[in-house]
Amino acid sequence: MLIQFNFRNFRSFRDEVSLDMTATKIAEHPSHVVECGGDKLLSVAAIYGANASGKSNVYEAFSFMKDYVLNSFSFGGTGSRRTGGKLQVSPFLFDRISREEPSEFEVFYTSDEGGKEKTYQYGFIIRGSEIQEEWLYTKAKTARNTYRTVFCRKNGEDLKTDGLSKKVVDNLKAALMPETLIVSLGAKLNIAKLSAVFDWFSRNETLHLASLGEEFSRATDLPEGFVEDISVQEKVLRYISSFDESIVGFEVEEIRRSDEDVLGKAYVIHTIHALENGGKQSILLANESHGTRKMLALYGPMHSVMEHGSVLFIDELNDGLHPLLVRNIMLTFLDPGTNINHAQLILTTHDVWQFSNELLRRDELWVTDKNGNGVSTLYSVSDFKSEEGKKARRNEALAKNYLVGHYGGIPALKPLFNAERSGNDGSEE
Repeated sequence: MLIQFNFRNFRSFRDEVSLDMTATKIAEHPSHVVECGGDKLLSVAAIYGANASGKSNVYEAFSFMKDYVLNSFSFGGTGSRRTGGKLQVSPFLFDRISREEPSEFEVFYTSDEGGKEKTYQYGFIIRGSEIQEEWLYTKAKTARNTYRTVFCRKNGEDLKTDGLSKKVVDNLKAALMPETLIVSLGAKLNIAKLSAVFDWFSRNETLHLASLGEEFSRATDLPEGFVEDISVQEKVLRYISSFDESIVGFEVEEIRRSDEDVLGKAYVIHTIHALENGGKQSILLANESHGTRKMLALYGPMHSVMEHGSVLFIDELNDGLHPLLVRNIMLTFLDPGTNINHAQLILTTHDVWQFSNELLRRDELWVTDKNGNGVSTLYSVSDFKSEEGKKARRNEALAKNYLVGHYGGIPALKPLFNAERSGNDGSEE
């Protein structure tokens, strides 16, 4: 499970921020707290904030870190092996110092590797597309607070390692490029201690639901075995019936194409609807409603993280979905009877209906705010203090207080258009 995600100098976040999934000592919803690796962790974090306050940049920071870990092996050398070139980090641009400084990303998480539960601390510092520092520490469940150094890399210094053989270190040094992460390279070299970190990132899912292109590609990305295995289709159908009982089946049509040898087979999906007279009608999935396509886009990532106990980070979860559907998704992760592998859901949203102490704990509600200098901040409602030093209480009307600005993170509204007035003095005649 993710314990903490920290980052600094990325897009609108100039200073270090921390998304902490550790449960505080507040009393509400004790069933939401999961004990894992000696930590008390939460399964859901909902991030609110005004437009352009930085919500999506929290998602982008996590997505960037995952993408760089999974792909940096292909960035090395003068001719990048990654289509489109190397990933470039986007620092805070609104002051001269920050735009020249590196950006930093770090995660703490627990993972069960070979039956042994460990806590991992992994991170890197990057400027442009060049790694400045990278580190990996681990701690066994029984080791209290003692972390062991797996490796520590810093420009201009020798690679420090503990537990990696000399042969492994020599292989890493021989192949390492300035743009490449050791974790990425180590996974390619089948180094188990490094592959474990790489695999943790690969099991996490990021999804931008406001992107129509990603929505459609995800909705048509068939689950494994969907074409030939009726039982897989039945699982998807049971999922769909939780929000639309009119869909009773699928038709999958294979499309012949000239580049099949390179790109593989292609399929067109039809949904089958029951009619009032007992008949059935199939329609293209592309012609289904926006909300139905989005729920289908969610099926694969949700099924995967629930199976692996990993993290699903969704930007704009409420986009095109009814508030009751959004709540049902959140409840799926909050229910320990359903979420048996302790998967986690982190989401950004404007759906104030979920900003409720009836659904979430105060430490599961997060807010982004941006000041006049364009600097974003991130904080939980449980940590928030008013100018008078007062904290949010358990029995507060959280949604109401949020909308009137008690916790920040709302737009400062002004008239969209000013009425034109006649007369030289600006008064009406």
